[in-house]
Amino acid sequence: MATTMSSSLSTAMASLATSLRSLPAHALVPLVASALLFVAAVARRVLRRQRPVYLLNYSCHLPDVERKVNLEVCEYFGQRCRHYSDDTADFMRLIYRKSGLGQETYAPPFIFSGEFQKTQAFAVQEAEEGLFSTVAHLLAKSDVHPRDISVLVVACSMFSPAPSLSSMILGRFKMSPDTKTYSLAGMGCSAGTVGIDMAARALRVRRRRPGGYALVVVTENMSLNWYFGENKHMLVTNCIFRVGSAAVLVTDVPARRADAKYELVRTLRTHHGADDAAFNAAVQMEDEEGNVGVALTKDLVRVAGAGLRQHIATLAPHVLPVSELLRYVWRVARLYVAGNPKAAAAVVPDFQRAFEHMCIHSGGKAVIDTVAKLMGFGPHVVEPARATLHRFGNTSSSLVFYELAYFEAKRRVRAGDRLWMLAFGTGFKACSNVWRALRDAAPDADNPWNGCAHRYPAALPPPSSRKPSERAAAAADGCAKNDKLP
Repeated sequence: MATTMSSSLSTAMASLATSLRSLPAHALVPLVASALLFVAAVARRVLRRQRPVYLLNYSCHLPDVERKVNLEVCEYFGQRCRHYSDDTADFMRLIYRKSGLGQETYAPPFIFSGEFQKTQAFAVQEAEEGLFSTVAHLLAKSDVHPRDISVLVVACSMFSPAPSLSSMILGRFKMSPDTKTYSLAGMGCSAGTVGIDMAARALRVRRRRPGGYALVVVTENMSLNWYFGENKHMLVTNCIFRVGSAAVLVTDVPARRADAKYELVRTLRTHHGADDAAFNAAVQMEDEEGNVGVALTKDLVRVAGAGLRQHIATLAPHVLPVSELLRYVWRVARLYVAGNPKAAAAVVPDFQRAFEHMCIHSGGKAVIDTVAKLMGFGPHVVEPARATLHRFGNTSSSLVFYELAYFEAKRRVRAGDRLWMLAFGTGFKACSNVWRALRDAAPDADNPWNGCAHRYPAALPPPSSRKPSERAAAAADGCAKNDKLP
């Protein structure tokens, strides 16, 4: 039978060669050129294929219940610390009520200390509580020994002690001296997705096989960055930032694919700091009295929209199906031909055809609204972002992982689903992580949404019956549009 198949194959090849020789030169040349281009494209794709990187598991910090903070606690702290005037207190109250935050977010330790002073000791305590607990939970459930970690990336924008946060983690968990450690500062809310990109690149350039493990730990620190001044543009961060941390374990070990939750498909980082308005949209500075805080300019939401447009223009060709790209080109061309270039510039591809789930940066209500409007997302798409903002507040770089935990708590992720993490950062920058689910996801025992996911999506709170001062209301209306720090 094998002889018969070989004979048939030889006959077919001979027949094909005879047919090709009979073709005229003007028909043969394009055919051969096309075949060579096809072979070159396949070879290029095979040679450039990167080693796959998997998200083995992750853990999000859930602070102790005594750290919960609501509007009443915030008002009590503001009155007892004696740093704020009545007008400033009214302003912060309005921002809080318009922010989209609920009554169960978590505040840093110094808020409950009774000392009403921000100190280095409180900052270290806040960092250790979030970082150590998340890393311990993650390593325990991932069956990975600390000495097996080959790359450690720690990101915290507003707190950079010496020794570094990465050194604190390495020392606490007795990691190997060969562990390559990196500490990221000043990256804003995009640091989580940037850390994943950095860890994946670090694993892929390692020569030793079969690979290794990279631990990405992201947090933010409020203890030294609470603003005690009267500048209203710098007071917004007090109202929306809350405690949160996340630890993520990624690996390129082929044998761990069966244990992994997601595979990293693509990362993209775009930086728009060459534009002065983008660079200055959110800046740490001193006010007239020397109080340090982060000022949010009126350009923030506009800059976020412009940065997002440029970012998705780069991302779209790599993630959208060909049918959607052709549909987008047709819509834009039709509007240009009709003489409406402004409408053509506003057209955005339908990214819901590329992803089943989206972890959109939930730094503030205004930013969620802007992203939803620009991208044409309905309420169900931005539901995880609004739920995360309501339950945990703006936890900065760890936000997207709390959103991922929300999807898992709701049991929405199925094997093969595509997931998009999108985060913004100071500077101004945007970063995307694209994942593919390797199995159906269910909530882990330490999922921060356990016990409260059933309450979401939450209904909007009723409007307050209390009438604030006209001055505070006017200031809040202007600043509520910028209620987010990247």
